[in-house]
Amino acid sequence: MFNEEFDVVVVGGGHAGCEAAAASANMGHKTLLVTMNLQNLGQMSCNPAMGGIAKGQLLREIDALGGLSGEISDKTAIQFRMLNKSKGPAMWSPRVQSDRMLFTLEWRKRLEEIPQLEFYQEMVSNVVVKNGRIQGVKTSLGLFIKSKAVVLTNGTFLNGLIHIGEKNFGGGRSGERASTGITKDLEELGFETGRMKTGTPPRVDGRSLDFSKMTEQEGDPDPRCFSFLKTRTHLEENQRSCYITYTSPEVHDTLRAGFDRSPMFNGRIKSIGPRYCPSVEDKIHRFADKERHQMFIEPEGWNTVEYYVNGFATSLPEDIQFEALKKVKGFENVRFFRPGYAIEYDFFAPTQLKHSLETKLVDGLYFAGQINGTTGYEEAACQGLIAGINAALQTREAEPFLLRRNEAYIGVLIDDLITKGTKEPYRMFTSRAEYRTLLRQDNADERLTELSYRIGFASEQRMKKVEEKVKKADQLKTFIHRLSVEPKEINPILEQKGSSPVKQKGKLGKILTRPNVHYKDISKVDDLNRYIKDNNCTREEVERAEIEIKYEGYIKREKEHADKLNRLEDLKIPSNFNYDKLQSMSLEAREKLTKIKPETVSQASRVSGVDPTDISVLLVHMGR
Repeated sequence: MFNEEFDVVVVGGGHAGCEAAAASANMGHKTLLVTMNLQNLGQMSCNPAMGGIAKGQLLREIDALGGLSGEISDKTAIQFRMLNKSKGPAMWSPRVQSDRMLFTLEWRKRLEEIPQLEFYQEMVSNVVVKNGRIQGVKTSLGLFIKSKAVVLTNGTFLNGLIHIGEKNFGGGRSGERASTGITKDLEELGFETGRMKTGTPPRVDGRSLDFSKMTEQEGDPDPRCFSFLKTRTHLEENQRSCYITYTSPEVHDTLRAGFDRSPMFNGRIKSIGPRYCPSVEDKIHRFADKERHQMFIEPEGWNTVEYYVNGFATSLPEDIQFEALKKVKGFENVRFFRPGYAIEYDFFAPTQLKHSLETKLVDGLYFAGQINGTTGYEEAACQGLIAGINAALQTREAEPFLLRRNEAYIGVLIDDLITKGTKEPYRMFTSRAEYRTLLRQDNADERLTELSYRIGFASEQRMKKVEEKVKKADQLKTFIHRLSVEPKEINPILEQKGSSPVKQKGKLGKILTRPNVHYKDISKVDDLNRYIKDNNCTREEVERAEIEIKYEGYIKREKEHADKLNRLEDLKIPSNFNYDKLQSMSLEAREKLTKIKPETVSQASRVSGVDPTDISVLLVHMGR
């Protein structure tokens, strides 16, 4: 290693770093993963869960592209739930509770199986740049590691500062030291930096809790897989339950008694935390009219009594945390494993990146994860995957791999970051995607696997699996559209659903488009039932056929709208374009576009402060 040159060096072993390193190495490139502690690869720093609202879509997209997070989530799951099933399929979001320790062990096992991937445990303290091009990195012990591309995935470790009440100390995570040096290097290169905050709740001893006073939340009776390869089988027999309880006015009063010692309220913490995952003290301060807030009590694994207190993130003093939790129903005799804390860390404005996640200032340097101002394992992992793929592609002088907003939630996330930037930790939601009917969790493989296969990343096995699924689902869809049913066979089903009966023979596909009629209802039709059994149609193939039939009109309209906007996506703007000469454009638009340097007209239209009139001026100038 000491005299070697690597194609790609990945700094950091969290969710972004693990996906980046695996992607680069699996594409055949000599890759080095450098991290401060190899025992904590893929560590779940916060809650022991993967997926959730929109995050489940991200995880399925990672898997569809060939990333590993989905498979590892399946192998280490202790509970599965499909969220939002009461809503339309565009909103369905898979989620698993994970075994925290197994998750880390499985990541290390999978990474060590990749021949082109090497490891080194030490702090990276400097990036080495010459003439605007990355040369490699230097470690805290002075080792220079030469590389054609570098991916920084430093998480919360860059100048990390942990807060518990009036105490604070350097650290990137509980029990681990902070990383120093890189921020200074990047600032000297001209990068714009800032500080962000996140937090985590106490971990408690489950033996001290009274679960009989809480509401049990079991997993789905028919647990699914995250990975389209379906590598998990164990959950069909056994799942661990989560539990729900609530804070109370008495709990709130106890917490308020510590506000004068809270780093959030006494000025010690100056950075902004995640809007959609506030600390418990922030919740009772901002929503003073609410008498209670929900808490999810989540097991940390199969063989541990440790529980995660979701909904009680806090940086209040330990004694206040303890006294307040004792007043929560079921926590009267609680024992702590460790208190909650807040952490401040450095991030870099993501508007300084290209869509490939390569920095605009330094060729061959990529940022992924919380360094870009995001929060969440899944948001980090998908950035790591894209950065790793693009770092590998650059070393072979190939075109970057880019995803558009109508192709993936990953495309939405990256476009939001580099176009709009963020002043608070960014979290993905289904509402951020304007094409969510197209970007469902069930069709991520259809949308993305072929794109990944073309660049040599997704495997041939994965590609064939997608082709077979699409073929069988399309054949089933055609069969349902063409199958005619007699009134005497379908009317009893319709009457049971409170739907108007039919008077003459008609196509089953038309019946399925009714809003209150679903596949499970029409599956009682003999010919359809026989077809599905004879052709061994899977649940996923049946589900896809139903969604495509039921939402055909919505899907068609979204595709047409996406095609129109994609024409603007194909209109490239020269990197050295001078917006100051467009005097008909607003001053704000000229300033924003000069700073962001959008690559396409479509991206320019999404920049905050740029209105349709400004885009018209730009199009006229470009001869459109």
